[in-house]
Amino acid sequence: MNRVMLSGQVMEKGAVRYTPAGLPALDLSVKHESQVTEAGHPRKVSLEIRAVGIGAVAEQIAKLAVGDTVSIAGFLGSQRNGRGVLLHITELQPQF
Repeated sequence: MNRVMLSGQVMEKGAVRYTPAGLPALDLSVKHESQVTEAGHPRKVSLEIRAVGIGAVAEQIAKLAVGDTVSIAGFLGSQRNGRGVLLHITELQPQF
């Protein structure tokens, strides 16, 4: 299974573009910080991940501002250039 759930802050947001099928797509970067328990010990986690929303999700992302907090769910794929990981957002929930 390839499923990711993450909350974080929008750090960057690109312009709306369109896929060859004519669907809107929007790239963004999300920063996550939390504390988790690993092997019985607390650990601080901080990461920034590139993400993309396509279709209705892209329209939701377009309404967000840099600095907004969101909860997202989706799946991991490779970036268009084949280097690194890209989170494909399938669900987005703004957090207020």
